[in-house]
Amino acid sequence: MYDIATPLFESQDARFGPIDHETHPEIESRWTHDAEFMRLMEWKPVRPLSPALVKKQYESIEKQMDEERNLFYFTIRAREDDRLIGKALIEYVDWSNGGGFIRLGIGEAESRRKGYGSQALSLLLRYAFGELNLYRVSAVVPAYNEAATRLFQKFGFVEEVRRRKAMHRDGQFWDIIGFGLLNAEWRESAHGRG
Repeated sequence: MYDIATPLFESQDARFGPIDHETHPEIESRWTHDAEFMRLMEWKPVRPLSPALVKKQYESIEKQMDEERNLFYFTIRAREDDRLIGKALIEYVDWSNGGGFIRLGIGEAESRRKGYGSQALSLLLRYAFGELNLYRVSAVVPAYNEAATRLFQKFGFVEEVRRRKAMHRDGQFWDIIGFGLLNAEWRESAHGRG
């Protein structure tokens, strides 16, 4: 179990924060022009978005968070200079059964493969299990996203479902992998103690 004194929204190099409607739309608009990031982060067909459209998405996200209370959206920021580098979500929370789905991505290309994703996942799991007291979380990943597969496995996620050849991208069909992690498994792991 984690210590109550452990910061809930900060790790060594990353921190969670709210949406900044003034500066973030411009930054995230640039991410929507990065095909690699968008194909790893989103399942639906993607397209570049203007800052104005990103701002409208933010308004929709905040409305859903307030009204439906089944979405928790965090910006990921670098602690050294508080710049926006990614986003992390707990979504489709099913309070009756204690479950939710998680997604995260590092949008700033120069911030990828530097440990921010691991730190953000650790914070997201601490929030899901320690603060929301969810029983389980799930993550769904296309098989071509090998980095995400390794990350979830590193944190103890178990492959529970593999939908064979269920996604068509770049002229071929890919498996979709469903991972799951139980609260008890997280608490027993080193990640749940730190």
